[in-house]
Amino acid sequence: MSDRKWRARVVPAVLAAAAAAVLAGGAQAQDVVRIGLSSPLSGPQAAYGQDNLDGARLAIEELNARPVTLNGKTVKFELVYEDDTADPRQGVLVAQKLADSGVKFIVGPYNSGVTMPASRVYHEAGMVVATVASNPKVTTQGHSRLFRVGASDTQLGTMMARYAAQQMKAKRVAIIDDRTAYGQGVANEFAKEAKAHGLAVVAQEYTSDKATDFTAALTSIKAKTPDALFFGGYSAQAGPMLRQMRSLGIKAPFLGGDGICSLETAKLSAGAAQNVFCTQGGALLSKDARGQTFVEKYRKAYKREPLTYAVAFYDATHLIADAVRQAGSADPAKVAPVIAKGSYQGVAATYAFDDKHDLKSSPVTVYNFEQGRLVPVVSMQ
Repeated sequence: MSDRKWRARVVPAVLAAAAAAVLAGGAQAQDVVRIGLSSPLSGPQAAYGQDNLDGARLAIEELNARPVTLNGKTVKFELVYEDDTADPRQGVLVAQKLADSGVKFIVGPYNSGVTMPASRVYHEAGMVVATVASNPKVTTQGHSRLFRVGASDTQLGTMMARYAAQQMKAKRVAIIDDRTAYGQGVANEFAKEAKAHGLAVVAQEYTSDKATDFTAALTSIKAKTPDALFFGGYSAQAGPMLRQMRSLGIKAPFLGGDGICSLETAKLSAGAAQNVFCTQGGALLSKDARGQTFVEKYRKAYKREPLTYAVAFYDATHLIADAVRQAGSADPAKVAPVIAKGSYQGVAATYAFDDKHDLKSSPVTVYNFEQGRLVPVVSMQ
């Protein structure tokens, strides 16, 4: 064999072997960090769950487009999502599944009623949790790696009551709650602040997060002639309740927390969403360049408007990734202190936490429904 022919055969083989070695080395030089998500992806609250999932997905795509490096290895972030159906029992099963699979970071759960029991599983497994669950009890359980990345019921209910008293000049209010941890929590905070401002709570009725007929409760409330009706619950009940409320001739403003602060409420009300006000944690996205950019990216990716908490799940995912980078580790024991002591500038808020791991400062925005759209009225703090 001539020297030229030998080189012609060997050089490509050497190059191929070298390329394979580089690829193998590249594969070995990559760490995978999995972030779990628990949210209602089916059932009456599926629209919220999908919204949350899409917010987190958008963040994951951005993180992997400009990857983080830890100890010389590129980090790839993966999202592992599970459907908790907004049910506490299913939420615990989801938590155990994610813990057993080795996931160390969680965004969610969405519902307070799911978060309360599921957070015990996450705590025992040593996982970092970033949740929007708003019941005040969520952050009083002593779970050292759990952080609330949204406003609490205290803030949401309080600001709605304050707005009703100071801006709407209401004197008499009625309250309905859905008996969930969220619904009861936000309704109780509204009632407490309403009374502190001299408002009379003339009726307090109850329903469930599975109900579709609210005629009895609304008929009783109609007789009390309230200036406003506050509902502690979610869009799945708020929409039909609004429709039935207006058909009974109750014209009083309909108030709620972030559970009804969604286009789903208007959609399910079949055109009855007029004179409706709600509170949502976070500053006005439309007034902030970061918020406008997020909305544009979300629209481009999913061809629809973001609902209530897509931005919070987006921020929470970035918050965890940033803490991993700062800690130089994907060990939750090292990442949690970075979150607890640090400050991360997100889209919806500045994520700096107090001793209970509630946000030190969480602006709350009051929204009004106009022609099926959510229109910001004022931000309060």
